[in-house]
Formats: sequence, structure tokens, C-alpha cells
Amino acid sequence: MDPIKNRISATDPVRNDPSTPDGEAALRRMLSEPAAFSDRLPAGATLLEERRLRRARLAGVITLAAAAVTAGVLASTNLGPVTSAPGPATTVTASENPTATPTAATPATPPATPSTAPARPAALGTFVFPDGHLSFSHPREWSVRTEQGPYLTEEAKAGAVVAVVTDDAGAEVARVLSGMYGDGAAGSVKRTVLDHAPVPGITDTSGNPAEFGFAADQILPVPYPGMPDPTEPADSTPAYYFMDVRLAQEFLPTQDSSGTNQIRLPNGVMSAYVVFDSEKQPVFATPDAAREWMGSERYAQLKTMLLSLRYS
Repeated sequence: MDPIKNRISATDPVRNDPSTPDGEAALRRMLSEPAAFSDRLPAGATLLEERRLRRARLAGVITLAAAAVTAGVLASTNLGPVTSAPGPATTVTASENPTATPTAATPATPPATPSTAPARPAALGTFVFPDGHLSFSHPREWSVRTEQGPYLTEEAKAGAVVAVVTDDAGAEVARVLSGMYGDGAAGSVKRTVLDHAPVPGITDTSGNPAEFGFAADQILPVPYPGMPDPTEPADSTPAYYFMDVRLAQEFLPTQDSSGTNQIRLPNGVMSAYVVFDSEKQPVFATPDAAREWMGSERYAQLKTMLLSLRYS
């Protein structure tokens, strides 16, 4: 070989490096040796699918770590220290926050309605006449005193008693008589019955029932000889209002006589009536005014008292 060529070849680092494979020799082996291929991976090699799964897991861990770091930074800078215990609840009133508006999710509680329970009945007292037969109840705040009633004989004197009922102010409101009562004169009237109801505890000696009644009478003019009986009162005749206990027949629509409030009982005669101020008759200017008074507590008290009359 040419000495110059040998010197140049001696200076080639690849040719003189024993770790570098000889290209010509490798080419000769590839062309001369039989070909053999295998799809098995060398020992220790990692599958492609496992590499992808590892990359996905690693990306998820990195994302969660970044989110945790971000939340910690925000909490420490803006919201203060993060604690596990809840903070105290606060109540916002209209004066503290006038712009606050209620949410639709929490409707306001409706106001409580007043109770509709019936009122307790008033406490009642009971008065019994000395003979023990006639009795009635009255408001406990009222009082009853007795007076001597009219009589015809000395033997009947003890049984003639008047019970005078006064209210809590000491005003006389009613009278109940037992024993004997004088006859009264009856006249023709035009009667307007405003209220009436049976008195279960009273019937006369003939078995006729008694009733409580509130009515007004207008006295008819006195007829002249040869003239038909009048059916209408004079325009100037005032109405006379009364509240008492009578036989039921006297509160019929056809009643045209003033009648009587005396009821015969086995021990004599009974009469019970409310005392109106005689100096102010007529007590009510119109029947409508009388009906308005019927809605008062005093009317209810008097009616209850007369309905409680009982003979035994």
C-alpha cells in the first residue's frame, strides 16, 4: 500500500477504535447470515399501553397538586386561615341591611291567627225563694234582696215575697214575685214581638207552658159607641217596651190584648219582669234601636236569668 495512504488511514479515529463496529464486516454478515425476526420484547422493556397509563396518572397527580397549592394561596391571602369548625351564624335585620331581600326558597311564616275558641260562660249565682219552690240564676256579681209582697190574708203573708235583683252597680234591673199578685186591667194593643223563647222550668196549674218575651205595645184608641174597633194606634201613641215571662199564647202574632204576666202556680201566683226606667218611656225610640240592644251583654244576662226560672 502506498505509504501516504497508510499514514492517512492511521489517523482515522473510527478505524483505530476497537469499540466501533466495522461497517463492511457488519454488511457482509447481514448479507451472508440467515434472516430471523421476533415480536418479543427484550427483558425489562415497558409496554406502550403501560407507558400511556403512567403518563395519565402523572398528569392527574400534577393537576391535583397544582389545585391544592392554588386553593391554599387564595385562602391564606383573601379568606384568612382555613378552619374545620363553622363560623357563628349572623342574623341580618332590615335596619342593618336595608337592601337585603328575602329569597324565594324560604317563604315567610304566616302570622298566627287568633283563637276561635268560645268564651267561658259567666259565673252564675242561684236564688231560691224561702218556700223552696221557685228559683232562678243570675250573674254572680249581681245581688238579690227580698221584700214583703202583697197578700190578702195573714196566712198568705209569709209566702208573699218579692225578689229584687240589682246589678254590680246597685241599680235595680228585675223583679220576681211569688205568692200573690193583684189583678191588672187589660186593654187593646198592637203588639210587636221582638224575641221570645220557652221557659222549660215553668208551666201553670193547667199545664200551659210559659215563655220569655221581649215586645212592644202600642195602645189602640178607645172606640166610640157605634164606631168599629180601631186596628191602628194613634200617631202620637208611643210604644211601650217590656221584657217578662208570660203564657206562650200572649206572644202569638194575633195577640191584640195587653194581657197579664201573672202565672198561676201550685203555691200561688208568679210574676217575673225586667224593670225599665219608667221616666224614660219609651225606652227605645224605634224597634230597630230595641233590636240593636238585643245584641248587648246586658240583654243576654237578663234573658238568661228569666229563662232559668224553675218551679219544683
